[in-house]
Amino acid sequence: MTYESPAMRDDRIDVAALFGAVAQRLPRIIVLTLVLLAAAFAVLMFMPRLYESSASILVEDRSSIYTRAANEQAPSSSSSETGVVSSQIELLKSRDTLLTVIDTLDLRSVAEFNGGDGGGFSPVAIIGRLLGRQATPLSIDETVLNNLYSRLTVSQERDSRLISVTVQSTDPQRAADIANAVANAHVARRAQLSLSDTAVASGWLRDEIDRLRVVVNETETAVANFKVANDLFVGSNNTGLADQQLSTIASQISAAQERKSTALARASLIRGMLERGQSIEGVADVRDSAVIQQLSEDKARLQGEMAQRSATLLSSHPTIRALTAQIRELDNQIAIEGRRVAGALDAEAQIEADLEVSLNAELDNAKVSASTATQDTVTLDELQREAKAQRDLLEGYLQRYNEAFSRTETNSALPDVRVVSLAAPSVTPASPKIQLVLIAVGIVAVLAQIGVILFAELMSGRAIIIGREAVRPQDELDEVPFSPAELEAEQQAAVSDSRTEEEVADEPDLFTAPEPSIEPRPSSQVVDADALAAQSRLIEELAALDSEPANDQAPVPSAAPRATPASIPDAISLADLTADLVLGRTHLVMLAAHRTNADCEALADELVADAQARGLSVALVDAGSGRLSELPGLSDLSGDTASFGDVVHKSTDNSFAEIPWGRARSITRKSTKPLTLVEALGDIYEVVVLLTGRVGMNSALPMFADLDGRVVLVAGPQDEGAGIEDSRAQLLDAGFSTVDVTLGPVRVAA
Repeated sequence: MTYESPAMRDDRIDVAALFGAVAQRLPRIIVLTLVLLAAAFAVLMFMPRLYESSASILVEDRSSIYTRAANEQAPSSSSSETGVVSSQIELLKSRDTLLTVIDTLDLRSVAEFNGGDGGGFSPVAIIGRLLGRQATPLSIDETVLNNLYSRLTVSQERDSRLISVTVQSTDPQRAADIANAVANAHVARRAQLSLSDTAVASGWLRDEIDRLRVVVNETETAVANFKVANDLFVGSNNTGLADQQLSTIASQISAAQERKSTALARASLIRGMLERGQSIEGVADVRDSAVIQQLSEDKARLQGEMAQRSATLLSSHPTIRALTAQIRELDNQIAIEGRRVAGALDAEAQIEADLEVSLNAELDNAKVSASTATQDTVTLDELQREAKAQRDLLEGYLQRYNEAFSRTETNSALPDVRVVSLAAPSVTPASPKIQLVLIAVGIVAVLAQIGVILFAELMSGRAIIIGREAVRPQDELDEVPFSPAELEAEQQAAVSDSRTEEEVADEPDLFTAPEPSIEPRPSSQVVDADALAAQSRLIEELAALDSEPANDQAPVPSAAPRATPASIPDAISLADLTADLVLGRTHLVMLAAHRTNADCEALADELVADAQARGLSVALVDAGSGRLSELPGLSDLSGDTASFGDVVHKSTDNSFAEIPWGRARSITRKSTKPLTLVEALGDIYEVVVLLTGRVGMNSALPMFADLDGRVVLVAGPQDEGAGIEDSRAQLLDAGFSTVDVTLGPVRVAA
């Protein structure tokens, strides 16, 4: 089943009528605007002229390399500039700063600030005097401060560290003096605060220095006492005596080992040469012996003499033999002396070995002493570190104290603000702005009057063009398709085919519906004669049924009036249910059938048609018919074979949505998707009609028990009251708090 939204009446605004109304009242608009301008000008002429002057203050650190400490770094740009400037603004507007300005300029004696002018032209003061209320008396300082606050404006220039101090006064020179005085007072106060901070820091540093001197003395004394108690004396090169002793003994042991090895090697060399019969005169140790030197000289002399004699004598000559024997004897003596030198080297090596043993014993003793000294050195180092830390801290405090004391004594502390622009007397008044005020009054007056005129025209309806209601074709939902007069007129139109369409169109329209829900048919439509005859017979049967008694009535077509049996005392009418939907008292209607789902479908058709006829958006959900459809529906959604978007079938204008049963034979009861879908439709559409089927085990109503909807039990015209009450009791026992009963429309038998 598909429904189309009813055509809405197209009302339009007559723009020409609106412009005409404004043009008609244009003289009155001009006159009233001129009167308001004159009144505003008169008021402005009596207002005092205020002159405005402004001074500028720059917020920045003013320290330099000449004023900073030796180890102090230059300040870097911080990301909290806005917070610093805001703090300066609040300090500048503080009571102490402004009291200094009041004392400097003697503002207590100025009538503009001490209240001598009767409160000035303040709107609040003027209204209070008109109402007869007197201001609460204040002290002279409070009065001057309040007036100065009202004339003072302190603001930060955009994206900068500049602060503008703006003052308004009736005297231009006084405005400039006050602005400069406020700026200078703030700078002087910041300098005083800097000096006071430095003085406080100096006092604290002096106390800390006195304390640290005692601490440093105690720590250094503890270091000295520990050295004396543990013999931890320091020699040259800042090395302990134990370490120096270990180093000396180790070097002596190395030298003794070296000398022993050298002596043994030389003795072994001499003996080897003697065994091989080689001359040992070239060995340094043999050559250094005085005996061998004498024997070598004698040998050389004899060898020279032998060479001389050999020139004249033969080798067998006694002289030659004597010289040879003497030389041989000298060689034997040299060999003997070489062996003695080798023995002396062995003795020297033994001496060095004994010395090495003695030095090793001494080294062991030194190691024991050094291990004890090393353990004591750990404690000594800790004491020395503590003493050094306290000494460094004392020296740092002394340096800072000297710098802070020098700044305090010479008043050399620079504030973090300075005046960069002095205020000058203003030539032109800053308030009131007569031209701007008059322009604003004129624009507001004209626009307000035009707005009132347009609103009056729209509210009266003179500027609204009423549109015609759209004509819809006759359908089977209308109660009476044709009246007898209309039927006769159509028969005449069908028979008289000699007239042209233009002639038929020019004739008056005879097809006027007897009820508002019946729309006229076009007069040019041609009706079949057999259809007209059947319709005539139907009308006659209806007239005959109307003339029969009420207790003998038979089932009538769907256009017949609804029956209301007396056996159902609490039944609600279709009109009441429709009224609740239209007025918004009911948003979701859950229809449960007593005997057959056809009654619910017929009632749902009427509810949907009535709601759409009144311009409401409607959603129809079939959860009880059980008829398989070609399009996916609620059963497919519960079985996860279709998505939410697949089962919602909308009209072209989105005013109606239908969710059919679907292509599956049953709805999965465990699925929560049907409940979620109905909730979503309730958020989108103004009226939701839900068909849950016949009351019983197969009813889908329990699936939607959590919804905030209205449960309506639909009964047929022929159903008995006792059975209907039983079905209603079943629903109440199932947990539904309220169950309404209504009668379905009379249906024509198929």
